[in-house]
Amino acid sequence: MAPQTFEASLTAFILVRTTRSWLDLTPEQRFEVLRTEIRPAIEAKGVQVRSRFYDTEFYSARVSDIWVWEAPDHHSFQQVIEALRETRFWDDYFEVVDVLVGVENAYAINYGQDAVATICA
Repeated sequence: MAPQTFEASLTAFILVRTTRSWLDLTPEQRFEVLRTEIRPAIEAKGVQVRSRFYDTEFYSARVSDIWVWEAPDHHSFQQVIEALRETRFWDDYFEVVDVLVGVENAYAINYGQDAVATICA
């Protein structure tokens, strides 16, 4: 995704597990699928989002990857889910194990306090 300038109001963690369909593709084919199928489907929705993809298969038997999404609003993230569900990403290449959506430091914001649990040491 191209860098977007917006204040993220929510962050979503999509926990997935690779399927045999994905693993049977060569690495080159996987990158091609991401470039030609997955990314264009999301971009076609015209949503402003940022994402990062983390490999976890060497640390977890339940989840192989975590796709982190930041969105300026709930509708933008809903559009991401709709786009992914319309591709082979959802339930063909990956089993979606869980979707966790949160608001960074909401506990502090709600009480008008500094975010003491956020640490930058």
